Amino acid sequence: MRSLRTMGARIGAHPARITDWDTVRIFLQVARIGSFRGAAAEMNVSANYLKKRISQLEDASHATLLTRHVDGVRLTPEGAKVLEAAERMEEASFGLDRTLNQVAPALSGEVRLAVTEGLGTFWLAPRLVEFQHAHPGLLVDLKCEMRSADLLRLEADVAVQLEEPNKPDLKRAKIGRLHIMPFVSRSYVARFGLPKDRDDIRQNHRIVLQDADQARAQQIYDQYADREPIGFVAMRNNVSSAHVWVVAKGAGVGWLPTYIPSVTGPLIPLDIGINFSLDIWLAYHPDANRIPRVRQLIECIMQAFDGRKYPWFRDEFVHPNDLQGSYKGEAMGSLFAGFVREPQT
Repeated sequence: MRSLRTMGARIGAHPARITDWDTVRIFLQVARIGSFRGAAAEMNVSANYLKKRISQLEDASHATLLTRHVDGVRLTPEGAKVLEAAERMEEASFGLDRTLNQVAPALSGEVRLAVTEGLGTFWLAPRLVEFQHAHPGLLVDLKCEMRSADLLRLEADVAVQLEEPNKPDLKRAKIGRLHIMPFVSRSYVARFGLPKDRDDIRQNHRIVLQDADQARAQQIYDQYADREPIGFVAMRNNVSSAHVWVVAKGAGVGWLPTYIPSVTGPLIPLDIGINFSLDIWLAYHPDANRIPRVRQLIECIMQAFDGRKYPWFRDEFVHPNDLQGSYKGEAMGSLFAGFVREPQT
């Protein structure tokens, strides 16, 4: 075990006054993720930069807060106490932000968000309604397409996509992960039976593919089919909404995000070892973050993909059957208002 700084506090020393919230925020991220490398990837900075900032915090507190191990970092008892205080500081900062938003001049103008069609339709659209209610002077222009927007040509202010942006002039951050696995509907099982494994799917079942940019339809077919599409591929479509509904209506086996059963109602996940995941990326022009209305949109999006609150966007896979137990917020059905039937009053 190696400490991140020389062990031992100075006897009789008074801790320095901590005024740098950004350093505290870095400490929170490293402590929660459990590694410098993971936190660096989340924050789009170098691990050495994060280590330097944590060392500054340790120097100010005259205590070792984190220790390095082969599997990441761990909090010392002193670090655990600082973490509790940092979380209170974080909550206070949220309260300050809310207050400032209330007293600041109302935001007005247009904000443009480009996002993949599935995430835009099923996940972000309800969140953006809440965002617009909070900022009624804004016009929210939501563009749901499977191709990536050209932010440098100002096709949008902000983009959420499933491919890492490859233009170095863009600001980018990985904000979550989409876990995808095969599902079938009950009506499909009643007609064709429950698929047992990938060989059973290939020989005796039908599949549905989403053939679009940022989807992996061809990869799925090449890896798991090994047969002619006629008589095997029941339907091929180019948008996520159609893909979801044809699977829900029993057209065939389809690969869907793990949260989708909360949208469609009961679907059966197939635990047959043919899952995959896609990182979710946020991208924007470097100058866009200086515009208050765009900055508010960026913050709204990052909150919408916070894996601590929404377990289906965590890096680690959470099985659809376990999502309800992992999620601690409002009833999952209400998260997808407009897609699931609301209870009668």
